[in-house]
Amino acid sequence: MRIGIDASRTTTAQRTGTEAYSLAITRALLALDTPHEWTLYFRDAPPPDLFSHERSADRPNHLTTLLRPRRLWTHLGLSRELRRRPPDCLFIPAHVLPIYHPCPSVVTVHDLGYLHFPESHPLTQRLYLHWSTRFSARNAAALIADSEATRRDLIAHYRIAPEKITVVHPGIDSALKPLRHPNHRWPVRQKYNLPEKFILHVGTLQPRKNLERLIEAFDPAQTSLVLAGRRGWLADSIYEKGKAKGVLFLDYVADNDLAALYSMAAAYVAPSLHEGFGFTILEAMACGTPVICSDGGALPEVAGDAAIVIPARDTQALAEAIRRVLADESVRRDLIIKGYRNAGRFSWGRAAKQILEVIETTHRQRI
Repeated sequence: MRIGIDASRTTTAQRTGTEAYSLAITRALLALDTPHEWTLYFRDAPPPDLFSHERSADRPNHLTTLLRPRRLWTHLGLSRELRRRPPDCLFIPAHVLPIYHPCPSVVTVHDLGYLHFPESHPLTQRLYLHWSTRFSARNAAALIADSEATRRDLIAHYRIAPEKITVVHPGIDSALKPLRHPNHRWPVRQKYNLPEKFILHVGTLQPRKNLERLIEAFDPAQTSLVLAGRRGWLADSIYEKGKAKGVLFLDYVADNDLAALYSMAAAYVAPSLHEGFGFTILEAMACGTPVICSDGGALPEVAGDAAIVIPARDTQALAEAIRRVLADESVRRDLIIKGYRNAGRFSWGRAAKQILEVIETTHRQRI
């Protein structure tokens, strides 16, 4: 079978959730021991070593196809290529199915946060997300959902048949491990001018991350707060309130620095109003950092018993959770131990095998 993958998001330099997922799951699929052939469709030319580790003499090499135009790439460039040389099955790692798709397709839907909190997205983005996700969900042969929470949303909001959706939890980067030695931490501490004691949040600064509530909840006399992530939609008030309380804003942090950053944090806090999965809480757990998260979307599902989970809109509960983690060593130790165990449940290799099973089943049903 020849399987096509929309790899357009894998070449993004500063990868956040969907881009990181696209790269990691594509690498994991290519690494599987399978007779299938892969065709990767790109909008931008990939670096020559982007997938070099996934090649071997006994596995068919993947083909790289660079498509134009860049504007409306999915619906023009990719659609045209699918018309000319359709694969046996098409995998879309992030929501957007081309309007023209002559082959059966499997699409990953990460979340429907724009429906839960429309005010967190610009109007044009919200309308496009609603149209494209609904179109993909209804027209794909099969869907992958990152979580049971997203699966429930697809059924409730878009009336998708439950049997069409398979929940496949993503994995986490195996390079994320605790860095305890000062020699590993010092370069990152110096690079970002980090305080001695701080709590951390990693992610794009935008309203649905609920960061204004985090800024209100933390006590500067107790700890510093570090926010690492690009400026997003409606972020001005986050910066204004944060600077008034001495919050350190790092902007985007390179992947190579994340393990040290997580390892140095006294706690990791994810107060989001809604998440379709929650990569960063697992990354923090893998690095031995105690986690506090909200009950927004899939976060409780992903956290299991390895985090303090608080109501997303309860500032007092968030403040108390931060105080507990910083003050009670037994609470910290328990969260760290459970966090290691919980992070071990999530593997890109396992996710790739599950997705390949869905692709193979979809292809068999269409023959």
